[in-house]
Amino acid sequence: MKSNKFLQVITGCLMLFAASLCRAEGLSAEEAKDFASTKGKELLMSFQEPDLAERYRQLDALFMTYIDIDYVSRFVLGRYWRQMSSDQRQRYRDIFVRYGLAYYKTLPLDYAKNLTYEIKGVDQEGAFVNVATNVHVFLGNDSQDVTLIFRLHKVDGVIKAVDVKVAESSLLLAYRSKFYEMIAQDDGEIEWFLEDLEMLASSLEHSLNENVSNQQNSLEFAAENG
Repeated sequence: MKSNKFLQVITGCLMLFAASLCRAEGLSAEEAKDFASTKGKELLMSFQEPDLAERYRQLDALFMTYIDIDYVSRFVLGRYWRQMSSDQRQRYRDIFVRYGLAYYKTLPLDYAKNLTYEIKGVDQEGAFVNVATNVHVFLGNDSQDVTLIFRLHKVDGVIKAVDVKVAESSLLLAYRSKFYEMIAQDDGEIEWFLEDLEMLASSLEHSLNENVSNQQNSLEFAAENG
């Protein structure tokens, strides 16, 4: 069960890392390796921030810096993107950002304190670089190793990830599968899909605001009665 929770953390959080296939610039293997090492450790350090509001602020800033929202939002919709009006596209993009940032916060991020992270190898493919990393998870008296593969390139001078694979499963494709299923359940009606996604995002945001408020109340109570 613990290992499953860990995989939820990794897939939920790293699913947010993606970038455009356009405007790609040259990226060296050494640059990619340094990026994966630095940002991976920064991500884990953010997980360990005890104040929820501050933890979320750090993670949001980290994710929003290294994601190409325009590409990711289009990619996960695939053919349905072409069916949207310009107004629907903008509304969808805004909801997508809210949903993505809210979703990862529902996962057991505290679990990330019980792991270590290291680079295993780097594979250059033209303008792209695949960086394989190993995450070693401590599970009480047991442990587990999970391989994550980041596909990186450089966009407008900034290194970003095109995809992340966990056990050969593409996280962007997983997101697309989820959205395709939602649209199918809405009989292909984009407006209905947008309404459902809005409700999901709002529900998650409401729960998260309550969690932050509850923690702040608990800290204030402890300070007054400590």
